[in-house]
Amino acid sequence: MKTLILIFICCVAPLCYSQTDASNSSQAEELDLNELPEIVISKIGDDFSIYLPDKNPDLGVRNMQKYFVAYDLGKDYEGYDTYLVMMKNDKGTLTASYNEKGKLTRVVEKYENVKLPNEVIVAVTRNFPGWAIAEDKFHYSQTDGDITKKQYHVKIKKDNKFKKLVIDPNGEIISGL
Repeated sequence: MKTLILIFICCVAPLCYSQTDASNSSQAEELDLNELPEIVISKIGDDFSIYLPDKNPDLGVRNMQKYFVAYDLGKDYEGYDTYLVMMKNDKGTLTASYNEKGKLTRVVEKYENVKLPNEVIVAVTRNFPGWAIAEDKFHYSQTDGDITKKQYHVKIKKDNKFKKLVIDPNGEIISGL
């Protein structure tokens, strides 16, 4: 009887151990999207696609960029002169254009009511004391890996007066003074 129990334990133990190892290895194989890289470069044939994720403090913006970085174009673009990818979430949209070879040519991101960087908040409070931020939008565009637009459109309010400001991420007010 003791030998039967010992044989049973010896047969079941490796099965239990192998099942726990399999679940751990599948977790290790998953793509880690916790941190966005500085630059994403993908080789498509002879060309390279470049995307520069923004280090925006808003979680909705970062999540959208994570999904875009992880998006696999595959062979979907074949047979088209241009290919458009649109992603939406509750904060805004990300639109990417690819050429006939599958190279990323343009990315346009527009978000509303995002968490503003400290530099933008300080610029508003320093230049407009007593005013409150009513609305904000974040516009971020790239063409062939070069950032063409990165600015915050902020609507501020004091009593019944409104002003529209355009501020860069470093806190420099571009227009609206």
